[in-house]
Amino acid sequence: MRLRQQEWPSAKRVLDLILGSILLTLAAPLLAAGALALAARRPSGGVLTRSPRIGLGGHLFVLRSLRTRRLRLDLLSRLPHVVRGELSLVGPEPLTPDEARAGTAGPAGPAEAPEATDSADPCGPTATATATTEPPGTVTVPAARDWRQELRPGLTGLAQVRSRSGMPWDEPALLDQHYAEHHWVGLDLAILARAVHTPLHRAVRGLTRRGKAHLSDTDHRRSGYSAAE
Repeated sequence: MRLRQQEWPSAKRVLDLILGSILLTLAAPLLAAGALALAARRPSGGVLTRSPRIGLGGHLFVLRSLRTRRLRLDLLSRLPHVVRGELSLVGPEPLTPDEARAGTAGPAGPAEAPEATDSADPCGPTATATATTEPPGTVTVPAARDWRQELRPGLTGLAQVRSRSGMPWDEPALLDQHYAEHHWVGLDLAILARAVHTPLHRAVRGLTRRGKAHLSDTDHRRSGYSAAE
């Protein structure tokens, strides 16, 4: 009698479950208030946006987000996807089926010619196409993008925290691929810290600048003072 080997969740998945659940609990009141505020405006299509995305293993899921970017509530509203295992806290950008078939990395990524292949060896030009039957809810993507199917897309990622540097090697598609090839829990924690620190730092700087009195040298001159004196 052969015993089935138990599969334990990875450290990355454990981090997603624990930290994702904590963040969702803390954000729940704010998300509820945001949803009520949106419902009062009666937006067309409801308070949530719905978009099909490609997840782990090429499986299709519907990404739901609040119809707002204030306080990043749109991202926080995706935390249930993290708890369910459709998203990770950190990972590459979740692509739509059209983007996946075209071999693109979203609006900021370069387009590539699609290669219809299901070969296990994504070697590029030498890979041969084989006809296989995909399970329902699975989208076939080009072999050059198979690395995206090996991990869950993320709520944030290396591309999001580095894409504004302006450096040519910080192109989003390259950053996503680099993360897929080198990811580990320590890198995830560093990316999460950067993702939280950057908007907080900007908010604090904005408040500080507004609070400062910008006085010119003319503010201290006597009334009636003339530059000719």
